[in-house]
This record gives sequence, structure tokens and C-alpha cells, in this order.
Amino acid sequence: MTPATKQLDQAKVSYRLHRYEHDPKAESYGTEAADKLGLDAAQVFKTLLAASETGELLVAIVPVNGKLNLKNLASAAGVKKAAMADPAAAQRSTGYLVGGISPLGQKKRLRTYLDESAGIFETIFVSGGRRGLEIELAPTDLAKQTQGKLADIGRSE
Repeated sequence: MTPATKQLDQAKVSYRLHRYEHDPKAESYGTEAADKLGLDAAQVFKTLLAASETGELLVAIVPVNGKLNLKNLASAAGVKKAAMADPAAAQRSTGYLVGGISPLGQKKRLRTYLDESAGIFETIFVSGGRRGLEIELAPTDLAKQTQGKLADIGRSE
């Protein structure tokens, strides 16, 4: 299916796929997923890439109804500063197109940080590796599969 689902299948992780018809005019891919699937936006997470001052790419997974706190991400990663990564660099490194970047099955393993709010849900939703495809899984399984760390990296909009 996608590299994300292949990774979960190989690891024998329990998950569910949710598909929806992607609208190319949608302003926010994550909000579109929450709306079309009838989900609480706090339970749907977007995958963002940031770059440290040295150029190291970092994966940040935060709720779609919030924003990434770059200062907190930098602190969690032990770097001086973080800024949003260039979309082309994000696509090259992950192998996914912007709007469909999954935290799973990326071409290159990057340090990953999952907003601690994920811990309040039994399952969360992340991109399945293409627009219109979401994966529902336990946040603990996501953290294990990405070697991700829970951190306070999100902020409300």
C-alpha cells in the first residue's frame, strides 16, 4: 500500500486505515481529514518537519487544530534553534509529498517528537503516506515505530 502501512504490517502493529476523497483546494490537509472523517481535530495529528541550526531535520507530530512550538521542539531535541524545514527537503528526506507526509515508513529515519497530548487518546490519526489516507493507531505504537519521544511541542491556535 504505502511505506507507512508496510512498516506497520512488518512490525505486526494493529492499525486501521481511513480513506476520504481529498479536495485539491483544501487549505489544510489535516483539518480536511478531521472534517471528512468526522473526527475530533485534537485526535488527528499532522507531521511537520523542522530544521535545527545545523540543518538536521526533525519530525514533529502535533494536533491539526494547533501549531508547532518551535522553541519547545528545539528544547526537546537539545538544539539551539529550530525553524520549519524547506518543503522540498522534507519531501526528499521522507519520500512523501507535502500534505501526505507520514511519520511512518520514511526513507531516512529522523529524530521524531510526538506532542504529549497524544497520550490522552486510546488511538490517534496520522497520515498514511498520501493525501486522503489516514492511519488510526495507538500513540504508544506510533512512538515505538518512529522511535519518537513524547514532548510538549504543540500549542493551541
